[in-house]
Amino acid sequence: MRERPFSDRAPAEAAVLIPIVLARDGKGLPNVLLTERTTHLSSHSGQIAFPGGKVDETDASMADAALREAWEEVGLAAEFVDVLGTLPVYQTGSAYLVTPVVALVREGFALRPNPHEVSSVFEIPLDFLMNPSNHRHHVVEWQGDRREWLSIPYEQRLPGGERVERFVWGATAGMLRNLYRFLVA
Repeated sequence: MRERPFSDRAPAEAAVLIPIVLARDGKGLPNVLLTERTTHLSSHSGQIAFPGGKVDETDASMADAALREAWEEVGLAAEFVDVLGTLPVYQTGSAYLVTPVVALVREGFALRPNPHEVSSVFEIPLDFLMNPSNHRHHVVEWQGDRREWLSIPYEQRLPGGERVERFVWGATAGMLRNLYRFLVA
């Protein structure tokens, strides 16, 4: 899904890692690792997102940018990540041209979230995210324009029984929907 930009700034290239975490015991189903951004950030604060960000001049490729950002944001070491490939560039309404880098994450990794950027790191089962019955389509009028976006709400049960709603929406949900389309093609 492409959005018409609602920002006047020039488009900026970005890369995100779609980290598919393989079952730790070798028996379960894979999960997708996601972050919740801190609320004090100037851009996309409080949103559910993939690890990622702007491409630096020193990044040799989009995969390198996504891996660097995953290391900086959540401490995911590249040695545990096998890049599978990229999805088509996703243009956001905030004028980012995002390259989603799909990768498998092997057992043995440890995370070290950057508290300045990330308020939490969690996983959602891949089969839940790839089930189209969990994908919601929204339409809203905003500043005289019709805006359309996707969401994938997920209720997570934390240790101790507490339930937390993880509301995946916007670009992150759109990229997951694109991954779903590629997997079923």
